[in-house]
Amino acid sequence: MATLSAFFFFISQHSMLAFPLWIIAGLALGAAVGALRKNGAWLGLGAVGFILGFANIFLGSAVNAVFVHANGTYGTAVITQARETNSQLNDANIWEYDVVMKTADGRDVKTGFDTMSASLYPPRNAIEIPPAGERFVVKYIPGFEPNIAILRDESAFGKRLLVQKALEPVERAAAQVSASPDNGEFRREYREAIETFLAQHAEAAEPEAVAFYREELKRIGT
Repeated sequence: MATLSAFFFFISQHSMLAFPLWIIAGLALGAAVGALRKNGAWLGLGAVGFILGFANIFLGSAVNAVFVHANGTYGTAVITQARETNSQLNDANIWEYDVVMKTADGRDVKTGFDTMSASLYPPRNAIEIPPAGERFVVKYIPGFEPNIAILRDESAFGKRLLVQKALEPVERAAAQVSASPDNGEFRREYREAIETFLAQHAEAAEPEAVAFYREELKRIGT
């Protein structure tokens, strides 16, 4: 498992470097199979390598996160330094992060990642990096500990982000009520949004926010 972890770590951390290696591996495999079967068409596996290498640039870190989460051991980690680079992703500068991970048996392991290579679980179309200095939950593979998956929904920073996201429909409904306080439909939508938020996030949300929205339910009535 440690060897697999090292492989997934390499292709997720160095996707551009791995790209030509995927093509070479496809060509080499195609040549070997083609020689055995005496059929040069197997060299077409080079095209498969190209496709896999291209897909890895965008999906390698997500695949790595799924692998580590499925097979790994829990630990915690802290970003010790964050550095902005001159490279860009979606018109925003890429950041590099130094990390210290504490294993389940108490050992400290130095590792790191950047904006593009961070392995975040569960995978979704959002790059959510923990704040520097704040401890977060990870999984790692014993035997190759530098390869970590950030468990955002189990970490404090991720739970805060989930709460913020869940508050968006509540705030939207509140704005409608503020625009037209006597609109019964708007008041109903606001009440339902609050009830949904409290049912799903009352334990993770700030106590002050929970208390406020419970008072809002009393205020707007049925």
